[in-house]
Formats: sequence, structure tokens, C-alpha cells
Amino acid sequence: MSSIQLRTGAPGARILGFGGYRPRRRVTNDELSQSMETNDEWIQSRVGIAERRWASEDETLVEMAVAAGGKALAAGGLAPDEIDLVILASASLKEPIPGIGPQVAHRLGIPRPGAFDLNAGCAGFCYALEMAGSAIRTGSARNVLVVGAERLTDVIDRGDRSTAVIFADGAGAAVVGPSDDPGIGPVAWGSDGDQYSAIEIVGDGRAIAMAGQAVYRWATTKLTATLEEAMAAAGVTPADIDVFAPHQANLRIIESMHKRLGFPERTVVARDIVTSGNTSAASIPLALSALLESGEAKSGDLALVLGYGAGLTFAGQVLRLP
Repeated sequence: MSSIQLRTGAPGARILGFGGYRPRRRVTNDELSQSMETNDEWIQSRVGIAERRWASEDETLVEMAVAAGGKALAAGGLAPDEIDLVILASASLKEPIPGIGPQVAHRLGIPRPGAFDLNAGCAGFCYALEMAGSAIRTGSARNVLVVGAERLTDVIDRGDRSTAVIFADGAGAAVVGPSDDPGIGPVAWGSDGDQYSAIEIVGDGRAIAMAGQAVYRWATTKLTATLEEAMAAAGVTPADIDVFAPHQANLRIIESMHKRLGFPERTVVARDIVTSGNTSAASIPLALSALLESGEAKSGDLALVLGYGAGLTFAGQVLRLP
């Protein structure tokens, strides 16, 4: 009986380039206070957000994903026909069928790649990044485009201050390629499905509901161990981390994690939440893109990332920045 042969890929994978797209419209806390009972001090003291981006009608999920993906391709120095796989992470598709991964690939001129959508809530980008690295290491793909894209304004009640002040829109992308020296560390991931209802879309109005305090307690008490696991698996310690870029959900959560892990003073902390809001699966690539563009983060830096959200799902990795 013949044996099934398996492909073999590169020893490791690394990110070659990032790209991001932020909607044109800036929505300040003062603007929100005109339509709901809230104010700038209340919002900033609880979640740390000063403004967020809301997409206009023409800034669809596909359009934003294509814009971010095109920038990532350019930053990574790859032509569309060098991409074998496209993974689109999103929790805000209007319809489950068809997925938009193949459409985004087509719009970018990528010829007949493997393409699919992935929904792991706000952990989606990190889940997709692990799948991209695994595909490269097993030889299933040479280069992979990973995109996190969200239009969360499609699934919020704009009169609900518990969600409307937090969630926003945007897209972030990364091109992942082979590397003899691994640039994506082992993933530390999991889920706490007993708390599935903490973040959910309910009712005919398709509005997201969130038990904010429950999510805050979970993130601040349970997920530091995941970050420590990701660093241990990669063979590094907090002293080695140059950039800390967790999911941009809440500035208080970010600061709590930062304090617990005891990073050195030189470690740059992503605070994209302040001007971008919570963009779910897009938040980590958007934050890292911004840090690289500003020069706060540099090529070759070691970054620690952590995505977490609806499910409840979570995933952390150590990355070498392109």
C-alpha cells in the first residue's frame, strides 16, 4: 500500500510587511455626547478613547481590506502572483455567504489563491497569523496575506453608550513569508467558552451586546498568563520585548497588562485605542503599522501581541517586526 507523501516548507515564517486603512471620518467624544448621555471625561476614564474612525457607505469591508492588503504587499516587496493564500479575519460580515476573502484576493490581482474568512472575534488576526505561519512551515503556501477588517458600526446600536463609544472600523494587513530564522513565535491560544455570552450579537436588530465588566475582569486576571506562555514558548522574557501591542480594546486593560509583566522602560506600548477605538481583528496590525510608520518601533524589534475577544477566544505570539 502506497504512503501519502507530505510537503515540507520553510523552517519558519516571518512578517514581511504591514499595511493599514483607517476610515476618513473621525468621531470625537464630544460628537457622541450630542446623541447619547455621555461626555469626554466619562469615556476616557473608562476606556481611554478620545476619538474613533467610522466608515462611510463607500468604505465597505472589501474596500478597506483591499486598501490595507495592497499596502502590505507593497511594504513586503511582493507581487500579487507571489501570494498563495489569503486569510481574511473579521467578525462583522453582513452575510455569512459568500465570504469576502476570495473577493479581496481577486481585487488585489492575486491569481487563484487559497482564500477563506475566519471569525475568532477580536483574536482573529492572531489566529490567522498562526494559520499563515503553519501553512508556510508545512509547505502548503509560500507567501500568505493576512487581513483583519471590521465595520463594527454595522453591528452596534449607535444610541448604546456601552458599545457605541468603543467600537470602530478599519483594516490592517500583514504579508507573511518563509524564513530560515523564525520571525513568528509559537502561538499560545485557547478559549473560555463558558463565557460565550459576554460578547454577542443578539436579536433581529443585529446589535452587539457586551458585558463590559465581565470582559474587563477576564482580560485583566486571566490573560497575563497567556502572554507569559507565549514568551516562554518563544524563548524570551519581558526584558527582551521591544514592543507590546495587545488588542486595542481598552486602555485600562493595556496598562494593567503592561504593569503586571514588568517590561523595561524602553519597551514601546501600543495605545492606538486612543485615536482609533476598538477595531477588533484589525486592531493589532493597525497599531503595529502606526508604530513602524512613526518610528517608535523599528525593523527587527521583538513585539509581543495578544488578541482576545468574543467567544471568548485569545491568542498570543512573539513577532519580529519587518
